[in-house]
Amino acid sequence: MTVRAVIIPGSGANFGSLRQACARIGVAAEVSDDPARIAAASHLVLPGVGAAGHAMHGLRERGIDRLLPRLAQPLLGICLGMQLLFEASEEDRTECLGVLPGRVRRLPDAPRWPHMGWNRVQAAPGAPLFDGIDADAWFYFVHGYAAPVGATTQASTAYGTAFASAVGDGRVHGVQFHPEKSAAAGRRVLANFFALR
Repeated sequence: MTVRAVIIPGSGANFGSLRQACARIGVAAEVSDDPARIAAASHLVLPGVGAAGHAMHGLRERGIDRLLPRLAQPLLGICLGMQLLFEASEEDRTECLGVLPGRVRRLPDAPRWPHMGWNRVQAAPGAPLFDGIDADAWFYFVHGYAAPVGATTQASTAYGTAFASAVGDGRVHGVQFHPEKSAAAGRRVLANFFALR
């Protein structure tokens, strides 16, 4: 099956670096908020940088908040995009997409806030996004809020406390780290996502 990937511009993400990371693994991804293009895609990517309230406002203005929960193709949320998959976020007291159960919370201040830099990710056995990746590989993070470890957690990371660094439930997946900035391990996560049907 040919991959027809669409990157949804939910907030101030660096779409150029994400498109380049996709291109390195042979996937030509377009950036579009056109509902018809989103619905016709084989794979959807929802990246995000910034605040949850602002990002959800943009998705609601374009009706994407109502569209995404109805679609059947694989969806990958990245960083803030992963947080938006949950029911709500403490940041701005934001109601989110609600395609995953749970509430995103502010990370504790220790050792410093926000969490920026490289950290280990411990994937659960059989987690599809981590096929072929070392069990405690390093990935690049930039965030101050995170989902707690729960039923949909596929990988966790310790930073003051353990949080969900990757989640998955059916067609819906999310990673708190930035795969496009995480070298070979990040590219493998993207390749594993695009191999999902």
